Amino acid sequence: MNPSEDYIQHCRGIVDRVAEQGELIREVAGRFSESILKGRVVHLFGSGHSRIMVEEMWPRYGSFPGFNPIVELSLTFHNQVSGANGQRQAMFLENVSGLAGRILRNFHISEEDTALVVSSSGCNVVPTEIAEQFQSRGVWVAGLVSLAHCEGSESKREDGRKLVDFSDAVLDTGAPLGDSMINIDGLPTPVSPGSTVGGCMVVNAIKAEVALRLTKAGHPPEVLTSAALVGSERATALFESAYDEHSRRMAALYGKIE
Repeated sequence: MNPSEDYIQHCRGIVDRVAEQGELIREVAGRFSESILKGRVVHLFGSGHSRIMVEEMWPRYGSFPGFNPIVELSLTFHNQVSGANGQRQAMFLENVSGLAGRILRNFHISEEDTALVVSSSGCNVVPTEIAEQFQSRGVWVAGLVSLAHCEGSESKREDGRKLVDFSDAVLDTGAPLGDSMINIDGLPTPVSPGSTVGGCMVVNAIKAEVALRLTKAGHPPEVLTSAALVGSERATALFESAYDEHSRRMAALYGKIE
């Protein structure tokens, strides 16, 4: 088997692992739907490459309002790699205690909100403290980690606690310890990670279940939809309507800062 075939085969294993979590995915979707139906939001947080799952959930085609994507550029801007705004700084800041509290200080958070916090290792300080802060405010939290990687890694917190310790539900991307899945002869370390594959599957499965629940409740979501499917006029109307609703929901987060 060549490396590309090997990678695809490993991804099939990830598909199976995500499928095993169907009941949990539906439970999470039910919680998220309750927040959205109450006019509140599902907070989304991911640092590093975990921001991909945040942006996958909202906003993009095939998604809808009801989510508050929290993406800090200081923790996620990788394009520079080195130099100013480089990866070294981002990885350092990801483990600065107290930053999570400063981030969430910007929002009026309600016990009617829910949250999805994403971290492949589940061991870095900021995402773990984000989940801890949410729970301290009465927010129900789903954590998305790579369980094998999380269990085999050491927490960066002094108390040793991880994201899973501050999650009411724990979802698994299915990626292995170390994330990378492919070994190459003559190369001492593996390549080609799998956490993004599994993570994107999980969040889109949740998204589909939420859409079903909102529709059954008589509040079908305004879905960002390509003009190739609905024509340019309808696509534009959906675009404007969805972003207007997002703004209204965000106004509730900014209108009563304490």
